[in-house]
Amino acid sequence: MPSEQTKANIPPSKIVCVGRNYVAHIEELGNQVAQQMVVFLKPSSAMSEVLLSQHCAESLHFETEICFKVQGGQLAEVAVGLDLTKRDLQAQLKNSGLPWERAKAFDGAALFSEFVVIKQTDIAKLQVSLQLNNKLQQHGNVDLMLYKPDVILAQISEFMTLNDGDIIMTGTPAGVGQIHAGDTFNAQLHLADQLLVEQSWVAQ
Repeated sequence: MPSEQTKANIPPSKIVCVGRNYVAHIEELGNQVAQQMVVFLKPSSAMSEVLLSQHCAESLHFETEICFKVQGGQLAEVAVGLDLTKRDLQAQLKNSGLPWERAKAFDGAALFSEFVVIKQTDIAKLQVSLQLNNKLQQHGNVDLMLYKPDVILAQISEFMTLNDGDIIMTGTPAGVGQIHAGDTFNAQLHLADQLLVEQSWVAQ
């Protein structure tokens, strides 16, 4: 039987992402609040430690998110992550009624800090922020989510099996934008006033 440490290090079979989960972000992109929770997938191959400003000569946009790792059917660990998007391509696909994978699931489209253990009773206290080039760019917390983490987990589990190691990205607050080569990103995840995890990247 594998040890608990081995279980914790199981790579994700998938990354499940929630879109349009903060009203201010919905408004800044000119979208409407969806009648159901918006869900899309990224493959595990999208994970990277390198923050790209372009992919296949297409510009990329950043979205900072609270992210969870699933274990035993629970949100067992938490991290801060970046969801990268080909915004122009995404708009074209949406306007044509086509899926978003080409704009969301490419190699390098998901970056994460280390994951740390989180108590279920502490999840409601989480807040995320992003400093872009040493200026506050994004800030949000669980209270601002349309779908709270426990609801996200429950709704995804209704139609999809979540394996140990799978990652859930819970959506982004307002303040998203284009990545430029040389930009410095410092993302932080707080539990109330306590810093849980911090991750920095320099865009290439």
